[in-house]
Amino acid sequence: MFSAAKKLRQNGVLGLNERNADFIMRFNPRRFYPRVDDKVLTKEIALAAGMAVPDLYGVIVHQAEVRNFSAMIENQSSFVIKPAQGSGGDGILVVTGRSERRRDRFRLSSGMNISEGEIHHHISNIVGGQYSLSGNRDKALIEYCVKFDPTFAEVSYQGVPDVRVVVYKGYPAMAMVRLPTRASDGKANLHQGAVGAGVDLASGRTLTGVLENALVEDHPDTGALIAGLEIPQWDFILESSARGYEVTGLGYLGVDMVIDNDRGPLILEMNARPGLNIQIANCTGLASRIARIESIYDKNATPAERAAVARQEFPAANGGQTPFSF
Repeated sequence: MFSAAKKLRQNGVLGLNERNADFIMRFNPRRFYPRVDDKVLTKEIALAAGMAVPDLYGVIVHQAEVRNFSAMIENQSSFVIKPAQGSGGDGILVVTGRSERRRDRFRLSSGMNISEGEIHHHISNIVGGQYSLSGNRDKALIEYCVKFDPTFAEVSYQGVPDVRVVVYKGYPAMAMVRLPTRASDGKANLHQGAVGAGVDLASGRTLTGVLENALVEDHPDTGALIAGLEIPQWDFILESSARGYEVTGLGYLGVDMVIDNDRGPLILEMNARPGLNIQIANCTGLASRIARIESIYDKNATPAERAAVARQEFPAANGGQTPFSF
């Protein structure tokens, strides 16, 4: 066990304790946490900064407001319901259509049908705090349902892939695409069974995949090859992620974006505690890249300049690291 830990340290792998003590506690002021923990506030500050986000159809704060749900989605056939302070993808309900015969019945991304009454019950649970980070009362967001870019059609199961970029002091350090699976119920969440695919920061092409800490080459449901996909508008995604530093004030940050077929890249959410499985997907340690960013850090660099540096410094060809294994 000690030899394995030593090998990981030698390969620049960032561990959980080091992440928490050396980066989250040092560079993420607690007073800024609401900017990313509350998805309503995240959306507001992103819009104020001119960043594109999914449209918000409504927010339900109190149990008495659940009755307003029908009016909020009256003209929508698809939408997403999520807790404002949720985490790990819990509590998210993705509605992809209505019943042709009854407008009070809806189709979920999994293919299941659900009644409006069942949706009301789910929203009540969100407001009651069932999915919130703290367990306290929460708010339910009803927002635009992203139509994913066809680039990912063969490597996604009934859901929308997203791009996670880990940003350190405004410099993109590492990225991956999270691909929904049958096991994840169509959600792009690794803890629920989605596949994470590393991304070459220089080109925006996908690399190896990781599924429950194991490297994989093919999508478990479609059988399609994961590596080699070119992510659309990659430069824009990297620059937008770099801007998350100024928008949130957080020095160690995860920025999650989706690519809508009609609207292009959209900021989905931002995270003050991004996970570490991204290192497995990239076969590269975050600690090494963070050390490199420290050595080239320029406090006056713009987001575009920082994104350009990341593309230059962290291509897959050298990655700054020798591939490792657990």
